Amino acid sequence: MAASARYVRNPQLTTIKPNYPGNKMIGRQYCNGEALYEPKLSTVIRWQLSENKQKEEKKADTWAPEVIDCTAFLKSQEDGLVWLGHASFLLRVSGKTILTDPVLFSSIGLRRRHALPCRPEDLLNIDYLLLSHGHRDHLDEQSVKLVASQNPHLQAFGPLGLPKLVQGMARKLPVQEAGWWQQFELSPDAPFELFYLPASHWHRRGLFDLNTVLWGSFLLRLPDGRTIYFAGDTSAADHFEQIEKLFGPLDVALMPIGAYKPGYMMNLSHVNPHEAAKAVNQLRAGHVVPMHYGTFDLSDEPASEPLRELQHVAHGGMLRGELHAPAVGEVLRWQEWE
Repeated sequence: MAASARYVRNPQLTTIKPNYPGNKMIGRQYCNGEALYEPKLSTVIRWQLSENKQKEEKKADTWAPEVIDCTAFLKSQEDGLVWLGHASFLLRVSGKTILTDPVLFSSIGLRRRHALPCRPEDLLNIDYLLLSHGHRDHLDEQSVKLVASQNPHLQAFGPLGLPKLVQGMARKLPVQEAGWWQQFELSPDAPFELFYLPASHWHRRGLFDLNTVLWGSFLLRLPDGRTIYFAGDTSAADHFEQIEKLFGPLDVALMPIGAYKPGYMMNLSHVNPHEAAKAVNQLRAGHVVPMHYGTFDLSDEPASEPLRELQHVAHGGMLRGELHAPAVGEVLRWQEWE
């Protein structure tokens, strides 16, 4: 007997999109919109048995992002944005510090290609932990344990189904869960509003947990109306246009650009640089900061290709927003951007 479909949300949170019924589930699995996305083992086997057409180019490409020590920024109260590598950012807004998708260490299958721009033990005074989804290159148990232990007042925010997973790593860490198009409840002193929005992706950490945790993106909206969008992990889909209709034009978009080859395996998981540029244009973002490249070897393209391709698009005048491609650890003064 086929599992029945139902729609779920966090009933304690506000749903901001009119007439949105909630996230569709079939059995224990969250749908990617209206349909289930279940990656096939045969596709992975095909990838493993196929020869990468860029094998030699990739082998010769030893590029890695430059790394700048950001310890002084961590110890300050200045607003700014720092890329820690992959999808990990430190963002300070009106003195409040946010950490996204922390993966601070190397692990089996995830070896960092560059150093962290600070000591992990210096990640102190963090107020908010934003977790876009449960894949291991975005949610690392060792990193969550460390950050939670060093920041006793830390609050975590993420998708439906995440609290059980995260509290298995850090039992005392409070985790607020939301479905797509929901607004998180923050304390009165929070200097922004926080929303959980769609992404086109999926979830798996083990053999029996396929799509049992939702995935998505975050948007911060400041009192003056400025917005900062963290796209999480996503493939190309219509959610960018939907987000623009409710919040656009956006001010700053933190957008993934890597892990897109081979296309037959990655195109339903990740955007390539050209798709990322199209998404930024659909969001009408004034500024774009690329992520999800250069830190881990996850796919077939050479390490430097994602950023080179995005820069080519930008230099050709096909990127609506201004491109900021920082070194790891470089402080971006996003609050001064117009």
